[in-house]
Amino acid sequence: MIQMRQRLLIILMFVLAVGVLIAINSFAYVQEEDKVDSETAPNRSSYNAGATGTRAFYDLLNESGYKVTRWREPSTRLLGSGGEKVGTFVIVGRPALSIDEDEAKTLLLWVAHGGRLVLIDRRPNEALLPRSGNWEVTTEFIGYPNFNIDPADQQQMTQDVKAARPTQPTSLTLGIESVMPSQFYSEIKFSRVTKTAAKLAKNANVFGGSDDEQSSSSSPGSKSEGGDSTPAPVVHLSVGDKNVLLDYPHGRGRIVILSDPFIVANDGINLQDNLQLGINLVTNHGLIAFDEFHQGRGNTHNAFVNYFSGTPILAIGGQLALLLILILWTRGRRFARPLPLARVDRRSTLEFVASMAELQERARAFDLAIENIYGRTRRVLARYAGVDYNTPRAEIAARVAARSSLEAHSLETLMRQSEEAINGAPISARQSIQLVKRLREVENALGLRMRSRQVKQTAHNI
Repeated sequence: MIQMRQRLLIILMFVLAVGVLIAINSFAYVQEEDKVDSETAPNRSSYNAGATGTRAFYDLLNESGYKVTRWREPSTRLLGSGGEKVGTFVIVGRPALSIDEDEAKTLLLWVAHGGRLVLIDRRPNEALLPRSGNWEVTTEFIGYPNFNIDPADQQQMTQDVKAARPTQPTSLTLGIESVMPSQFYSEIKFSRVTKTAAKLAKNANVFGGSDDEQSSSSSPGSKSEGGDSTPAPVVHLSVGDKNVLLDYPHGRGRIVILSDPFIVANDGINLQDNLQLGINLVTNHGLIAFDEFHQGRGNTHNAFVNYFSGTPILAIGGQLALLLILILWTRGRRFARPLPLARVDRRSTLEFVASMAELQERARAFDLAIENIYGRTRRVLARYAGVDYNTPRAEIAARVAARSSLEAHSLETLMRQSEEAINGAPISARQSIQLVKRLREVENALGLRMRSRQVKQTAHNI
């Protein structure tokens, strides 16, 4: 009973501690406010539903039946078994995690094997813009608008900006009449590097600025001097004489460059034919993979941890685990002097009684057997009569008879015969059995139930 109370107390304390921890974490937990999107620090992730995010574009592709995925692994995995299904790899904006040189080489190798790399950025990573023969592609900002412009305000973003129009009918301009960029779009330039400039660049690791070292060209399909037949980058969209969309081959694949992420961002994709342009850019063949690894959404944690990240559940779970360990440690630690192990008597009480009965029978010690039984019976009779144990048997018998249906003379005779047998009067086994039987009958008549109490006590001792 004491152990059950102790365990109940421990359980109640544990439940109380859990309640206190939940209350503390609930009051202490403060949800971080979502960062306001701005053009100074845009979030181009497909998870972001803000103005600078691309979640609307991703969800629309997914719901339209296109095979899309969020690529949350390093780009080196593109050359593995998982990258075989990817046909288009999309990088929107300058990623939060920079793409190092090895990753850039891996991406370009994947493109050379037949993939399409779509770069939607105002200033793409130069490591992802390799030369196509003697053609070199660069980007240049046109101006520097006010970066305090609200990216969620379409009028501010597109103020005094002319729509971009197709320069020629291509697969990327299919179904497009005009595309609306923002004030922040940049110009994409491509130039043909002469042999002289290439040699100088190799020796000095810089490009010269004179006309005989390099010359620029904006006409698709131009050929370099010396009979170079490598096709020039193809311009698809331009705002006046400023190119905003072009692509060029790299190995068996192609690299596509769009110079303004606003066109596919959540707040700009619904303008004019921006959505159709976004679909044309990414629908090639195979799976469309949006780079989320370099947006800071890589699979660096367990899926269970990611699911509860940003909530107090993880903190509560850790505290509960610590509390459980503390309970186990305190329960298993000794706080007092070492005690010897309890020596358990393997013999039961009934075995002892049986042995004593056998010894008494062999020794013919019937008086001892009657003494064991009569002593307890007399004690109970005295208690029933309300007198002391040493009270004369005549008085005990009279008082018991007065409170029951027993006769005083018969009861006194039974008590006298028992006492005489105890005091040494000759008695046989049969006579002793008769005395014991009559003593039990007295117990039953009075409802003393002494035998039941003995049985319970015996079972408890076992």
